[in-house]
Amino acid sequence: MTTKTDAATLDRWATDPEGPVALHLRQELVPVEGRGAVFFPPTYAEIGYNIDVLGDGTRVALVDSVGSQANRMEPIFREPRFRHLVPQVEILYGDEKNETSGKLSLLEAGHRIGDAVVRSTDLHEAARAAFKSLLRHDDATPLAKLAPTSLVFGVWDSRDTGAKVPRIVQSVIRAWDVSKLTRSAQYNPALDYTALDVFTEEEKQKAEGKSGTPLAERGFVHVPSTGSHGGIVAKGPIVRDVTVNLVALRRLNGENAELVRRYVLGLALVAATAPQDPFLRQGCLLVPDVDVPAEWKAVERSGERKAVSLDPETVLAFATNAAERFGVGESREVSFDKKRAKADTKEKK
Repeated sequence: MTTKTDAATLDRWATDPEGPVALHLRQELVPVEGRGAVFFPPTYAEIGYNIDVLGDGTRVALVDSVGSQANRMEPIFREPRFRHLVPQVEILYGDEKNETSGKLSLLEAGHRIGDAVVRSTDLHEAARAAFKSLLRHDDATPLAKLAPTSLVFGVWDSRDTGAKVPRIVQSVIRAWDVSKLTRSAQYNPALDYTALDVFTEEEKQKAEGKSGTPLAERGFVHVPSTGSHGGIVAKGPIVRDVTVNLVALRRLNGENAELVRRYVLGLALVAATAPQDPFLRQGCLLVPDVDVPAEWKAVERSGERKAVSLDPETVLAFATNAAERFGVGESREVSFDKKRAKADTKEKK
């Protein structure tokens, strides 16, 4: 039987030390082309696809890592429906004469409030003070005011104070029982540049089929490409696992610890229940499997698992109320400072 959650239940999850230790979602995905279709996991330097072989021979592929999933989930707080829940911090960089000038949301910085770009702005002092408050006084309030999603998705200020905050929300996608494919291609130039006297026949012969030569790199000769990554096929399920760590949540402390915990839980559940963009990368467009309904379960300290219903509207209402009671931090714009960036390279942790 599935238990429908309400505000009182969510409040208990945030504050009751005897409450569930975690919430878990198991969601099966399929390529838009259907089960058994080829799709492309990420490639990594030196190893290509990250495929592990279990003791029984089962091959498991990493489709989207914990860090990648967090970076996909965090920017939802820029959307009109959710932006009122967190401070909107924008970092201005470059100038009108600089083609790379623009604006970066802190919600898109890979290492969140511990990112190098933050240390290169006036925000650095506030970030350092928030981390020190966490280290010295076990008080998460300043960090929740400044960059609350750093509490939701975790942050490690490894290059400054050393403060480390575990993830409240963790998500990962893996494919089971996979087979790896390869693909080959042939590049053909649009014209015969030798016949047009652009290059000599000797230059063409030396360059053709050799990808590292200048003529091949610039697309003037035929170049074959063989045995490159061709995607994978999964005979088993493609599974997205989402875990909300309620133990880590209830360890957040401060003068108004319960307000902080309710606020961060609201943000965590909004992030965990919001529909995810299915386009992970070229060749990897995955959607929920309608034949295998996803199900949230509350995991008790005893190990008992109870099915629960997390209605997104109920979650958003709880998060909005918690944000109002806690008091969302100040939105601001800060500027990237090249001098600060250069000075940071000379600092010792």
